[in-house]
Amino acid sequence: MRVVVVNFAYDERLRTPEDLLERYHSLTGWCEAIVVAGASPVTVVQRFGADASVQRNGVEYRFCNGRLPGSLLRRDPCQRVVAEGQAEIVHVNGLDFPLKTALLRRALRSDAALIVQDHASGEPGPAGSIAHAARRSIRRRLMRPIDGFFFTSAAQSDGWRRAGLITDRQPVYEVLEASTRLKRLDRTAARKEAAIGGDPALLWVGRLNANKDPMTVLDAFEQSLARLPSSKLSMIFSEGELLGAVRSRLAASPVLSARVALIGKVAPERMASFYSAADIFVVGSHHEGSGYALLEACACGLAPVVTDIPAFRTITNAGAIGALWPAGNSRALADAIVRTAGLDRDEARNRVLACFEQTLSWSAVGRAAMRAYRDVVARRRAKTA
Repeated sequence: MRVVVVNFAYDERLRTPEDLLERYHSLTGWCEAIVVAGASPVTVVQRFGADASVQRNGVEYRFCNGRLPGSLLRRDPCQRVVAEGQAEIVHVNGLDFPLKTALLRRALRSDAALIVQDHASGEPGPAGSIAHAARRSIRRRLMRPIDGFFFTSAAQSDGWRRAGLITDRQPVYEVLEASTRLKRLDRTAARKEAAIGGDPALLWVGRLNANKDPMTVLDAFEQSLARLPSSKLSMIFSEGELLGAVRSRLAASPVLSARVALIGKVAPERMASFYSAADIFVVGSHHEGSGYALLEACACGLAPVVTDIPAFRTITNAGAIGALWPAGNSRALADAIVRTAGLDRDEARNRVLACFEQTLSWSAVGRAAMRAYRDVVARRRAKTA
């Protein structure tokens, strides 16, 4: 199957193709996964600051000079390159480019299928003003030619269907937007490297912002300490909008200040040590496109205790490899931490690792993507026959 993956996103900070490929792990991981699953040839068409071409691990990366955006009067350079590829399926990353995607559809052969993958676009809000309603009406028309959509969880498409932006005739496929190549390390060596402790050892990885909700997690951890007095929470974060609030919360609670470690930013190459050293992964997200840190935790066998949101339900197999709790509910989280801490840890770790290999690994993602590609191509051909 001939596949073309299109990235309209443009980041002027990335100066060379090599810089971009090193940064876009999910793009390279996805394409290499579908190659292993049987796609050939696989081409990426990437908007960039200059024209270039790179071959890597069975994938051709075509970089198109996209400094000037395309329009109705000026053809986007990516469209020309995609049309030349004669792909059976064109996969566009992101729901945020409806005009570019609609114009791309016009440049394709009639029997070529077009699929668009959600990348944390969120649900569309209410129509609101007359101008907003008019823009939404235009967007509905632009999205009609799309043959199918990828979401981490089908439930994430519900708002798009309610808004009429995805119709009942357009299939939605549950396919993870990414995976990871992290591997579990020896626990003893990992604990020495990461220098985290606790029994159990809880690990937070994520921004300190309102969506991740560290305050609820801290409240819950404090409640759990009466039943798990030897536990410890280590928090890794790269951005800290709520860092001041978190520090104030710790300062106000002697028990928390003694049992919570604010680690801050950790180099990516060291993260496997932290995941492998901990016993429970915890985060308070109210919404996520997928959950990269959660996927990394699962790859290292770390039991997840995460919020009951669509993406996390899919990743944890409805909580089968950990525990789910209602976002914002500190009491429910405290109970979930205690329940998970009482499980046989070796058994829980092996269950998480098995689930990762079967449903969350790049090989699993590649297989799921190919199944969806074949189905949407068959639908397109039946429609245009």
